[in-house]
Amino acid sequence: MGRNMKGQVSAEMLILLAVVVAIVAIAATYMLNAGKTAGNQVESQTNSTLSKMSDMSKGDPGDYCADGQRDCKSGTCEGGKCT
Repeated sequence: MGRNMKGQVSAEMLILLAVVVAIVAIAATYMLNAGKTAGNQVESQTNSTLSKMSDMSKGDPGDYCADGQRDCKSGTCEGGKCT
């Protein structure tokens, strides 16, 4: 009788262990996906912010410039001034 009970407890413990492992695996998958999504959102926001900062640092027509592509919002620099 004691032998059967011992085997029964082990089977129950294995089932419980399998359930716990499955829950941990599901939680880990969820967290990895959430991390990936958050990372993509941060990257998108960073790129947007850097683009806006780049546009803000470029000169308006009449501002001094050396290179139209880098210095002017219009992209052209004539006679040292943005057009």
